[in-house]
Amino acid sequence: MLLAIQNMGGQGTLFFASILLYVFAAAASLALMKRHKFCNIVSNILCILAAITGAAASIIKIFFEQTLTDIHIFQSTIPLISIDIKIDKLSAFFVLCLSVLVVCVSLYSIGYISHYYGKRNVGLFNFMYASFILSMLFVMISGNAVFFFIAWEAMAMISYFLVVFESEQEENQRAGKLYVIMTHIGTAFLLIGFMIMYSYTKSFDMFASSAAIPLFAKNIIFIMFLIGFGTKAGVIPVHIWLPRAHPAAPSNVSALMSGIMIKTAVYGILRFVFSYLGIQNTWWGVTILVIGIVSAVLGVAYAFVEKNIKRLLAYSSIENIGIIFIGLGVAFIAQAQGNSTVCALAITASLFHSFNHTLFKGSLFLGAGSVHYAAHTKNMEELGGLIKKMPVTALFFLGGALSIAAVVPFNGFISEWLTYQSLFATITPGQAGINILSILTVAVLAMAGALAAASIIKLYGISFLGLPRSDHAAKAREVPGIMNVGMGILVTLCLLA
Repeated sequence: MLLAIQNMGGQGTLFFASILLYVFAAAASLALMKRHKFCNIVSNILCILAAITGAAASIIKIFFEQTLTDIHIFQSTIPLISIDIKIDKLSAFFVLCLSVLVVCVSLYSIGYISHYYGKRNVGLFNFMYASFILSMLFVMISGNAVFFFIAWEAMAMISYFLVVFESEQEENQRAGKLYVIMTHIGTAFLLIGFMIMYSYTKSFDMFASSAAIPLFAKNIIFIMFLIGFGTKAGVIPVHIWLPRAHPAAPSNVSALMSGIMIKTAVYGILRFVFSYLGIQNTWWGVTILVIGIVSAVLGVAYAFVEKNIKRLLAYSSIENIGIIFIGLGVAFIAQAQGNSTVCALAITASLFHSFNHTLFKGSLFLGAGSVHYAAHTKNMEELGGLIKKMPVTALFFLGGALSIAAVVPFNGFISEWLTYQSLFATITPGQAGINILSILTVAVLAMAGALAAASIIKLYGISFLGLPRSDHAAKAREVPGIMNVGMGILVTLCLLA
């Protein structure tokens, strides 16, 4: 085993320290497995320290470092068997999203996991929780496709066990089976893309040139990556696992899955298609844009008729991923046409909405978890009057609701406004087809925004306002303060962003 660090700098040391702290968190969970409360506190504190370290490293990388950070954790004489970490500004941005969310979710988890004490193996849960975060981190900082694939598969399998953690419920078992089937179908398409990539370049280096790959092969690889990453993102029509798996998982895990795990697919598209393959054809962008349109409007339509709080939020994630894909589609079209200004604007809109969605969807899933923790139900029809029973939770949930509804001055408005601006900038003389598609997208985005606002008003009104409609709601009490701290930080960031 060989550890070699090149062009590391201060932020490289911090990235490596963050990895070690997550490893310590997972190890501590196993070592303290029989002491539930102590295990939960120690493991989550280590995750918080790891996330703070990762966030600091990401900020330094984004604003102050220009060189590629290269860390070889393990090298072997056996070909392709190496653990290479390479971190550029794109990787650092997604690590920042992950780290901010992990800090808040881990604070929340200290209180939330207490209801498992004496009932379930808290140590095993915390081990999987820390390992899940570490696998997502490795996905974002992998330096070669083999390591990326291993981390991707680890992320899928660990998240499956978290989805079925409450396995006595048959619905959760079915959700887990569907999730693991769909995620492995997507993984198979990724593997085909990697194999075609290697057959021409004889390398799995994600940061190398793809000039040796002919155009027809790049078209095939693009389709493979789009299906593979699109399945993980939960875009329509490969979304069927998402509204089942996210509600089945414990709420702190749901916040991570919806808030950041599905964004690993956005990272994958940017890394392997935009950066590695390079945008070769306008139809690549048009395809992504159309998928984004369909996902945005149908996702929010499903959310509007849903009664289960967590399932409503899961469908809302499909809508928001659609908005992100719309930005990516515009960026790919602009890049193919040589319009770097519009491309930069659209990429900014997509990345900013990814960050914003991490904040407000994380806060809303934590809020849904607090409601379930206090009222023991996720059915909105059985709630009501919670604003008096849980005033702090109600306030923070309202902040997340205003953000996802794109109300000024919360962050959801800014990134959606940038998406609109990129669509308007795409409309130029001499390309009637693209212009019509852009105008149609603006109309669809406006309709999706209206439905999203209506859905979140329905969710908040039915759940928190009026009078209690069940004994569960009437007996609800405010959750432990540490849970509200995690939510409060996210809502504050929604306002500041």
